[in-house]
Amino acid sequence: MPRIANLYFRTAIIFLILGISIGLHMSISGNHAPTGAHAHANLLGWVTMAIFGVYHALNPKKAVRRLAMIQYGVYTFGVAVLIPSLYLLLSGNTAMEPIVAVSSLIAFAGVLLFAVIIFSSDEAVATAASAAR
Repeated sequence: MPRIANLYFRTAIIFLILGISIGLHMSISGNHAPTGAHAHANLLGWVTMAIFGVYHALNPKKAVRRLAMIQYGVYTFGVAVLIPSLYLLLSGNTAMEPIVAVSSLIAFAGVLLFAVIIFSSDEAVATAASAAR
């Protein structure tokens, strides 16, 4: 399995643990204000990253491209900053709003980079790899 797929699966499970932890905290405390952070941890972190990992596992030629690692870094950074800042914002810390906004845009940039990976042809990847030899 390509390295990037493993990175995505490992990162996804960390976000699943975080998402479940937020859900447990909400349930125990009775405070459901940060539901959005719980949902984002599970959907952007666990589900989306696992799907990214599956895509790279099924497309190993694209998984070895430098763009794949750049996209992983951009998306992961965006989501890793978004979730705690959103949690704090929804818990009443309004100073987090600009951080939520910027991290959302960074995560979105990561999604756009993934779209570039998906829409790029395998032929271009194979040509670049053979030219490097």
